[in-house]
Amino acid sequence: MSATRNRSEPKVESEAMESGPAKPQRGIQALESTGMLLEALVAAGRPLPLNVLAREAGMAAAKAHPHLVSLQRAGLLSRDENGNFEAGALSLDLGLMALQRLSPTGEAEPEILALAQATGLSAAMAVLGPVGPTVVRLEEAMRPQHVSLRIGTVLSLVNTAIGRTFAAFLPGAVLDGLLAQEPVRMAGLGAEGRAAKAPADYSARLSAIREQQFDTALSNPVPGIDTIAVPVFDHTGEVTLVLALMGSTGSFETALDAAPLQTLRAAAHRLSWRFGAVGRVDEASA
Repeated sequence: MSATRNRSEPKVESEAMESGPAKPQRGIQALESTGMLLEALVAAGRPLPLNVLAREAGMAAAKAHPHLVSLQRAGLLSRDENGNFEAGALSLDLGLMALQRLSPTGEAEPEILALAQATGLSAAMAVLGPVGPTVVRLEEAMRPQHVSLRIGTVLSLVNTAIGRTFAAFLPGAVLDGLLAQEPVRMAGLGAEGRAAKAPADYSARLSAIREQQFDTALSNPVPGIDTIAVPVFDHTGEVTLVLALMGSTGSFETALDAAPLQTLRAAAHRLSWRFGAVGRVDEASA
């Protein structure tokens, strides 16, 4: 038995060595250089000529050219009518495959947690459900606040910042149909228990939201609670989520250049980029 143990010990030691820290895998340096060109094109977010693309990737045009030729042959890049390099058919197919695997709410979950921690405010995420804007995630602030939102709350398209942010980007016919269901939504009822009528400046308010890509609700519809909301776009240009921060009135700034709204817009920017909304992201950042 002793001899058996002695014979097995080297084997155990060998297995331990094999299961030790993994060594860095050897790659192909030429392909890594090619990847730098693709990263530079993605960072630019628009077609680029050879010299500019090479410069952005940190290499000489003469070195970049053969890489770009191979990328064209593989279908990862193509050239537009001006000769600029842009995403090819294979890149588009890969991008669509990645987008199809994304879960917007799952991708946004870490952002909601980070927003609440960074700002000390309550953070919420809403989607457009069958009946209207619906809260699907709420991370409450550490300090108690009288926020009437709960998971599953359906919000008014007229009287809430989250609802108006969705409404601003809906086709007119769709919005008209949803407005007819206002009585079932939080803050959707008027004094007589009927659907709250949109104010005269409602269309102008929605236009401003489309232009600025955020909305606020100050101590209304919940007295003492302020809300700021921003849209998150997907690759089709539609609003897939709305993110919001909420806190006691006067406890935080709601201006465009204030830290809370800038933090919220940065989170929406990151998510929109992940969801493929390059054009919308560029517009919002301008």
